[in-house]
Amino acid sequence: MSKRDYYEILGLPKNAGEAEIKKAYRQMALKYHPDKNPGDKAAEEKFKEAAEAYEVLSNAEKRARYDQYGHDGMRGMPGGGFGGGMSMDDIFSQFGDIFGSAFGGGFSGFGGGTRRRVNKGTNLRVKVRLTLEEIARGVEKKIKVNKLVGCSTCNGTGAAGGSAFSSCSHCHGTGQITRVTNTFLGQMQTSSTCPYCNGEGQTITNKCSTCGGSGTVKGEEVISLNIPAGVSEGIQLSVGGKGNAAPRGGVPGDLIVQIEEIPHEDLIRDGTNVLYEHYISFPEAAMGTSIEVPTIEGRVRIKIEPGTQGGKVLRLKGKGIPSLNGYGRGDQLININVWTPKNLSKQEKEMLDKLMESENFKPQPGKKDRSFFDRMREYFQ
Repeated sequence: MSKRDYYEILGLPKNAGEAEIKKAYRQMALKYHPDKNPGDKAAEEKFKEAAEAYEVLSNAEKRARYDQYGHDGMRGMPGGGFGGGMSMDDIFSQFGDIFGSAFGGGFSGFGGGTRRRVNKGTNLRVKVRLTLEEIARGVEKKIKVNKLVGCSTCNGTGAAGGSAFSSCSHCHGTGQITRVTNTFLGQMQTSSTCPYCNGEGQTITNKCSTCGGSGTVKGEEVISLNIPAGVSEGIQLSVGGKGNAAPRGGVPGDLIVQIEEIPHEDLIRDGTNVLYEHYISFPEAAMGTSIEVPTIEGRVRIKIEPGTQGGKVLRLKGKGIPSLNGYGRGDQLININVWTPKNLSKQEKEMLDKLMESENFKPQPGKKDRSFFDRMREYFQ
């Protein structure tokens, strides 16, 4: 089943502002919040769907990509397909402030009424260099990444033996400190993250000697990247959960992959099209010939018609780069240049002098011999 439009999910127009997006998401989140709809799987899915829509539309870069390419363009963005969906922990760790105190301070499971902080690992950034051939067909790349990984001694908990914990005596395990203030309007209750346990609700009584209580150590991982066809220089893809491990068993960060293109020896990329310059001699242009040209898929032979003018552009349909959003493929454009020799021998000059006297060798452009500007107009249409 295809995904619904993010604007449709939040009931917003395409030109909605930042405040409108936040307001619409809060209304949806409160309506389908798990505490308000216990055991309702349909409500839970709508809650996640709204969070995914907000995660994209509240981010200027992701929103611009979504507006241009739709869901296909979100491959490579968290929540957009390349890195997987969002878990409940992801939602409440990233957007918990949206809900305020409407549900007793937050979320613990489904209906617990308390809000413990979920640690989030930091994102990692790597660059991956691709050839034009790899970009055209898509490619699987395996890369080794140095990162923080979960401590194997304590299973990422940070506690010796994995169980040396006690409930925080300041927040009594809720992760929140509640304060009641008397005002002229009456009593006002506010909640904030417990500073003693950093919102985790528990403290370590005996720290792991390997990681010092952080739950993470330096390590490395080989990660397989399935890079879709049609990516371009500077585009960023994201692999969810493949960044640094979070302290004490939280949610891992993401791996942000930035694409770099390796220049091709012969071909130049122009969007989804591929450009190639080829030179022929004057006799070849006049009499016609066949030439061999490189393409992304290998070398092909094409025919040059007799009387070909310099600047003629030949088009190889479908020999370009696939569109990232899956709609079609570009062409290869071959610009034909007629080579004019700079140094002539005496015999060559005599031959050309005779040719210059022939009416057939005097320029007589017809309607089919369009100007440079006409050709460029067609090229950019």
